[in-house]
Amino acid sequence: MTDKSPQSGETGNPPDTNGFSSERFSSEAGTGSPAATKSVIARTLFLALGLFLTGLGFVGIFLPVVPTVPFLILAAACFTRSSPRLERWLLDHRHFGPLLRDWRDKGAIPRRAKWMAAGGCSLGFAVFVWGSSPGWPLTLAVAAIMALGVIFVFTRPDA
Repeated sequence: MTDKSPQSGETGNPPDTNGFSSERFSSEAGTGSPAATKSVIARTLFLALGLFLTGLGFVGIFLPVVPTVPFLILAAACFTRSSPRLERWLLDHRHFGPLLRDWRDKGAIPRRAKWMAAGGCSLGFAVFVWGSSPGWPLTLAVAAIMALGVIFVFTRPDA
């Protein structure tokens, strides 16, 4: 006996690239099957995580130590798996949408953002050293982690 259920893309909907098509949720949601339950749980967890990361991203607008765009990139990835409406809202956002789309499409970061990240890391490191007077091992460890982050950012293509 063959499975007659429609495959992704056969019904005119775009292919299911992330494992969470709306068609799958609507057809399995009322069945009580383990796959449907697992899908609903995963979708709910991704939605909750996406909302949490969006909140952290918006906190970063007002607190210079907290990054904004990395949290929003992660939130968009969570919304891809849970809420196309919230994903679209982030990608179409007037201020953050272009940054998120550049990252998603090309893995690119604007040059100005790279320099802002380097400046923020430098400032954060100075505040860390000045405010806590850590020993040399901790100072070197924090400097190495921050340097790796800045190197990663500067090795990405320019947007």
